[in-house]
Amino acid sequence: MSNLVTSLFRYERIQTTDAKAKELRRVAEKLITLGKKGDLHARRLVMRQIGDEEVVSKLFGDISKRNENRQGGYTRILKLSVRHGDAAPVSAIELVERAAEVAAPEKEESSAE
Repeated sequence: MSNLVTSLFRYERIQTTDAKAKELRRVAEKLITLGKKGDLHARRLVMRQIGDEEVVSKLFGDISKRNENRQGGYTRILKLSVRHGDAAPVSAIELVERAAEVAAPEKEESSAE
């Protein structure tokens, strides 16, 4: 589970089976809540679960700032399809406030004169 949550925070969207996605949601939401606290004890609790310091700093910096006004529901699960080999249901789990959505430039309409 720690590898999945590390990948989720690194890439902000991953594909996995439905069962793993539902369990991952519980873990990720708790870690984002700890990231919003921002104190040393919270950082040490997160470091227990996530071994990568770069991902932890991203969680405490970027991800927690994007979700500071949110009371919960930091992730969303999208049902995709079934896996070809064993017909396991596959879902995508992503952060609701993703960097791609936040940093996407608005298209300006050019006026033809």
